[in-house]
Amino acid sequence: MSFGRFAARGAFAVSLCATAALADVHLVRQADGSALIFNDAIGSGWRVNGAAPSDSYLVDRRATPTPFDPIIEAEARAEGVDATLVKSVMLVESNFNPRAVSKKGARGLMQLMPAAAQRFGISDRFDAEQSIRGGVRYLATLLSLFKGDVALAVAGYNAGENAVAKYAGVPPYAETREYVRRVLIAHRGTSVPAVGGAFRGVPTGSVRMASRATTVKVSRVDGTAVFSNTGDVASARPAPVLGRVQ
Repeated sequence: MSFGRFAARGAFAVSLCATAALADVHLVRQADGSALIFNDAIGSGWRVNGAAPSDSYLVDRRATPTPFDPIIEAEARAEGVDATLVKSVMLVESNFNPRAVSKKGARGLMQLMPAAAQRFGISDRFDAEQSIRGGVRYLATLLSLFKGDVALAVAGYNAGENAVAKYAGVPPYAETREYVRRVLIAHRGTSVPAVGGAFRGVPTGSVRMASRATTVKVSRVDGTAVFSNTGDVASARPAPVLGRVQ
């Protein structure tokens, strides 16, 4: 190996180590010789300038147009899912990076695991259209399973529906709680309180959201408000309400 090539590789390694110190970045050499770079911070893992994305970043980033918006709209419409929710999940999962890879094996825009890809008929998780289709179908399944409750559906997307069923709510995992909080921030366009683990709570009332034709159930657990929709109460409005079309 020439000294120049050795020096270049050494410089890359030093640069990677410096980045890793800030962003928990890891380099793994795969069997085919290609490099796999990922990070494993809490939540979705990706970072902004070495730190977890701020609430304002999530709000602004979700509102910014992407090349994937037409596919999101089409697939969401086909499954009756709120396109904004799909985009919010995609943002938190991959920050709109179609080549994103997690250390657990999730890949693509919607970070599908191999089992999820097979379950929803996806052959190439790095293909943007396939990834979005699989992610939307999974969200549609979760929203139906959890009666349109967005927080529970999102928790299921991160931790699996069995974990949500086991705890009868958002599982008490730090990663899942932060994941749900970030998705809700992006979806609603505003900061939300920390999400408590395994909230069950007895409904304490309902609120009418003027901007959406839906009633939102409010539960309180240890003083923290938890919101979930109870369905479309405004005649035949064909647009998605919170999570799934009623």
